[in-house]
Amino acid sequence: MPQSGEHHPAFEEYCECIYELREDDVEVIQARIADRLQVSRPSVSEMVRRLEGDGLIVLADNVISLTEAGERLALRVVRRHRLAERFLTDVLGLSWAQAHHEAGKWEHVMSDDVEAAMNRLLGDPTTCPHGNPIPGSSYLAEETVRLVDVTPGHRFTVTRIPEELEFAPGVLDFLESSALQPGRSGTIASSNADGSVTVDIEGHHVSVAPFTSARILVTAA
Repeated sequence: MPQSGEHHPAFEEYCECIYELREDDVEVIQARIADRLQVSRPSVSEMVRRLEGDGLIVLADNVISLTEAGERLALRVVRRHRLAERFLTDVLGLSWAQAHHEAGKWEHVMSDDVEAAMNRLLGDPTTCPHGNPIPGSSYLAEETVRLVDVTPGHRFTVTRIPEELEFAPGVLDFLESSALQPGRSGTIASSNADGSVTVDIEGHHVSVAPFTSARILVTAA
């Protein structure tokens, strides 16, 4: 069995994707992987066969699960990606979208020593800039609800921007420019039957589309 650090970046990317789909409560089937990674379904089918042969996943009733080895690999890559995002935003001042893109490269080349040094510099953070937990940290989950479920007139504090939104074109730029960021608080101004909501947050009056409002996680007052 290959040891940590000996896997091809494509194997790492697929295990990371499977982990994050599961984290977002999305059923892990080949079509979802193809959508998330923007690759063809035949390409996914071929990679799934390779991952299964390498002992990183199991396939049962068309649902894909990580093995113990696959889980270890995914946790390592996700940890490095989220640490890199935190470093790129907090230290280098990159935008959310830029940091997400660059971290996708760093996660495959970061050594154990660089990972440890980055973690020390950042003060052992528990989440990435979007509020998603960093594996291996002391993260404690909060009780959250979806933004769309908060009643108009009530206050909320943004807690998490799930990975699904990080991959949606333009959404990270929109959320950052609208102050819809973890730790920021606002009020639901109105909600509509289609699931869209309007919020007042940090001086912004923002309309949030149904796809986004159904995925942002908040704590509600």
